[in-house]
Formats: sequence, C-alpha cells, structure tokens
Amino acid sequence: MSGETIATIAVALGASWASGLNTYAAVLILGGAQAFGLVSLPHDLQVLGSPWVLGVAALLFVVNFFADKTPYLDSINDALHTFVRIPAGALLAYGAADQIGPEAAVIAALLGGTLAAGTHIAKTGTRALINTSPEPFSNIAASLAEDVSVIGGLMLALAHPITFLCLLALFVLLLVWLLPKLIRLAMVPLRRLAGR
Repeated sequence: MSGETIATIAVALGASWASGLNTYAAVLILGGAQAFGLVSLPHDLQVLGSPWVLGVAALLFVVNFFADKTPYLDSINDALHTFVRIPAGALLAYGAADQIGPEAAVIAALLGGTLAAGTHIAKTGTRALINTSPEPFSNIAASLAEDVSVIGGLMLALAHPITFLCLLALFVLLLVWLLPKLIRLAMVPLRRLAGR
C-alpha cells in the first residue's frame, strides 16, 4: 500500500471520527488546511477550502460551540446532530476515498458512517452522564476537550497518518468495550424520569 493511499485512508477515517464529535470543526480544520495550502486534500474534498463552505461551517461552529457547553441544551443539540454527524461522516469518508476507486469510496462511506455513529453515540452518552452533575464546569471541560481532540486528531491524521491510524484502532477497541456500558449508564436518568 502506497503512502498516498495510507494518507487518504487516514483523512477518510479521521474526518469520519471527527465528524462524530463536531462536524463543523472537522470541516473547518480540513477546509482551512486546504485553503491555506498546508495540505492538498483528495480531489472531492478540496471544496471544503471554499470561502463559502468555510464561512457556513464557521457560523455553525460558533452556534454549536455555545450550545455544546450549556448543560441539557447540549443533549438536545447532540440528539439533533444525530442527523448531521453520521451522514457527514459517511460523506466525508466517501469524498476522501473516491480517488482510490468507486468500491473503496463506498466501503469508506460505510466504515465512515459507522465510525461517526460510534463516536457520536459515545459523545452523546458521556455528555448525558455529565449532565447529571449539578455544576456546569465538567460539561464545559468535556466540550472543550472534544474540540481540542478534533483539532489535534485531524492535524495528526494529516501530518502523521500511520500514527493516527494506530491511535484510531486503539480508540475503536476502547469504543467497542465502552459503548455498551455508556448506553446502560445513559439509560439510568431516563429510567428515573420515567419512574416519576
């Protein structure tokens, strides 16, 4: 497998993973890197560097930034973003891998959508648990950590794709182990509400 193919796979999976946390930050990082000439994204993702795309992504990022740091509003925001993050993760992966070939693009879209869904569910479940805490600071800290993770993760995917793919494999293993526990824990507050 060539270095260019590995880099493409890292961008495809990195964009999907990041989309599960914050789609708008993912678009801003990738598009900004393309616009400033720091990287040359795969052909179908070069549109992310458009001033119009960057402008809309920046506006939506700002709205999401504040909604994501407000207790309980962040859970509503996460629920609504289920319909944004998962399809965006699939589309970004498809766009990144399309240059390898149509079969690779479809496989990347399937994997990307699945990865975005897993990341999104983990984020949503974790944030629902954090909302049970009476103080707002843990919520803000978690949101800022997610934003930093998206920025750092995508920069790593662009600069050091093999390192990123190794870390992503560890994340997926952790996610497979953690996801059932998060879902059970996230259901506890809902069961309490239903009992009232």
